[in-house]
Amino acid sequence: MIEEIRQILLDSGLESSSLKLEITETVLMENSDSATTMLLELQQMDIQLHLDDFGTGYSSLSYLHHFPFSALKIDRSFVINIGANGENLEIVQAIISLAQSLNIDVIAEGIETIEQLTQLQIKKCKHAQEYIFSRPLDSNSVDTLIASSLYFKLN
Repeated sequence: MIEEIRQILLDSGLESSSLKLEITETVLMENSDSATTMLLELQQMDIQLHLDDFGTGYSSLSYLHHFPFSALKIDRSFVINIGANGENLEIVQAIISLAQSLNIDVIAEGIETIEQLTQLQIKKCKHAQEYIFSRPLDSNSVDTLIASSLYFKLN
C-alpha cells in the first residue's frame, strides 16, 4: 500500500503533506504490528493521519501515544445529541481537551444543526464536518464551492 500511495502522489503531483488518511480503530486492532510499521512510514512521508470515529469500538487511549496521529475525529454518535439538550457534551469536551493537551487536532463529525455547531464553538473545537456545511460533492462542484467562498471553518 505504501508504494501505491507513493505512486499516486507522484502521478497526481499532490504534496504528501496535503494528503490526510483516516484510519479506524478496527484497522488498528486487526494487526497492530503491521499497522504501526505502515503508519510510521506514512508519517515519514509527511502524510497526515487521522484517527476516525474516536470514542467508539475498541477505543484505547494508548493509540494516541502508540500511533502517529495528527488528528482525532469525534464520532458523530457523540455530536448528534449535543444541540439543545446538551447530551454527550461532557464526553465531547473531554475528547477536545485530551486532544488539545496532546497537541493533536480534533475534528467533530456529524454536525447538522446550528445548535451543534454553536456548542462545539463554545467548547473550542476548531474543525468540523458534515451536512451543515455541504452534502458530498463531485470534484467540479467542490471547485465551484471553494471559488464562491462558501468554505466554513470553526473559529
